[in-house]
Amino acid sequence: QVQLVESGGGLVQAGGSLRLSCAASGLTVTTMGWFRQAPGKEREFVAGSTWNGVNTYYADSVKGRVTISRDNAKNTVYLQINSLKAEDTAVYYCAGTARVWASRVSEYNYWGQGTQVTVSS
Repeated sequence: QVQLVESGGGLVQAGGSLRLSCAASGLTVTTMGWFRQAPGKEREFVAGSTWNGVNTYYADSVKGRVTISRDNAKNTVYLQINSLKAEDTAVYYCAGTARVWASRVSEYNYWGQGTQVTVSS
């Protein structure tokens, strides 16, 4: 059974930090990605990384504030977000794909249920 389970979301003040986790099981993928969806907006790419860490890439809107990392032994992917802003408020999703480079929603086959991040100003 394929499962992606996100955790680590919550309410945080602007300027703070959060680390989101995504525990993966039952799937074989090359790349894990993080997306987010704010109310009334389309789901957008945040960061992606191959499991071997060779390819890591970020959306321009978060570059410098976000770090994606992996713990292969735990089959877990993390998203560290620093200097949080009100516009970071969204539901954050992790996703998996067999592609090496993927930043579009349509390129990912497996999705978690999401974790809410709310940034108060």
